[in-house]
Amino acid sequence: GYGTRLISGALSDRTRAYWVFIFAGYGLILAIPLIGLTYSLEIVVVLLLLERVGKALRSPSRDTVVSIVGKNVGSGKAFGIHEAVDQTGAIIGPLLFSAALFFTANNYQVAFGLLLIPFVLMMIVIGYTYRRVGRAVDEEAQIQCSDQQNGKFSRGFWFYSLAVFLNTFGLIPVALILFNGSTILQPLGQVWLVPILYVAVQVVDVPMALVSGHLFDKVGVKFLVIPFVLSVLPAFFISLSGLTGVVLACVTFGLVLGMQESIYRAAVCDLILLGKRGTAYGVFNAILGL
Repeated sequence: GYGTRLISGALSDRTRAYWVFIFAGYGLILAIPLIGLTYSLEIVVVLLLLERVGKALRSPSRDTVVSIVGKNVGSGKAFGIHEAVDQTGAIIGPLLFSAALFFTANNYQVAFGLLLIPFVLMMIVIGYTYRRVGRAVDEEAQIQCSDQQNGKFSRGFWFYSLAVFLNTFGLIPVALILFNGSTILQPLGQVWLVPILYVAVQVVDVPMALVSGHLFDKVGVKFLVIPFVLSVLPAFFISLSGLTGVVLACVTFGLVLGMQESIYRAAVCDLILLGKRGTAYGVFNAILGL
């Protein structure tokens, strides 16, 4: 999912077909509802990989488009708003899934099937967005990109990417936090609470994305010290025994995620000209993924 962004990012700059990558990438989210139609582990793995490929296809182009349409409000605010709206959906989705598991006695087939509804609505909204701003984005890209595709990335970009690599290297993945929570809740017959733990991460993420985006525009790159330091806490809390440690790990991970998904990307926007921004986001995300 991260490595493929090296290719999709470079192709988006070369072709400037940002919307093609966006539609294709979001379209592959269909793989997730389809999980409910199979009991084959192998097919589930293939569907999960397809969804990750979809994210790889859309992410560099999406981030480039966000940087274009949000240039008048500040990169920090633009990506902060994007992350907050994104994570609002990430709150509603797991709640819907958790409720479906609760009311159907853990029927995963029904729970995954319900996700077809937001998928269809999402594709309608993306189509509407393209009609509203698609032409303006393409024209802006044509104007700014003509003389910007040559040259190397700045030394500052590479130092920043190295810092994010080391930061993310020390941040325990949320999947492992939730897995630890599931091992505690499973014997109690409360596995339906695991999506609620994930919701807790997103609930913290939303306001943090908005606040950190605003502060990033005011303070600048120095503000990144805060999420770098906070990244130590989830691993510390998960080392504690019991559900309390898991909850604290989820909350602190949400704080870091809110900043990571907003101002980390905003900093790239400030370091790289538009003509190479898709490639830069691809490289940056590949380093982060590694």
